[in-house]
Amino acid sequence: MARKKNLVSVGKIEVEGIRSLQKQLRTLDDKALKAELRKVNKDAATIVADEAKNLVPVRSGRLKASIGARGGQRDASVKAGSEARVPYAGPIHFGWAARNIRPQPFLYDALGKKWKEVYGAYEKNMANLVKKVNKRK
Repeated sequence: MARKKNLVSVGKIEVEGIRSLQKQLRTLDDKALKAELRKVNKDAATIVADEAKNLVPVRSGRLKASIGARGGQRDASVKAGSEARVPYAGPIHFGWAARNIRPQPFLYDALGKKWKEVYGAYEKNMANLVKKVNKRK
């Protein structure tokens, strides 16, 4: 899938042992456990998205409303903007010198402020998920 140029996506936190857990989940082929892994990832992304909503500059409120968290089986992401409704998300976040737009990296700042909380949430939620996987074996 091509990356949309007007979508802002930021940061990466690596979780040790997630590949092993995913392998175990695939062998179980349990849809409920896979859904829980998506929830763990989305919960972590939501922490950053909520902080980004507090930090984003607001004029009309559309950029703030476009900030969202997504959790998949393998990853979590926080995105802001859309090509159709909020095409200015990238220039607001990264700046645009030719237009005298200063960078306001609200997503980077949100991740910077909340990375310990994200890490703690992953640690706690992944430990709970591992316990569930081990009970089913």
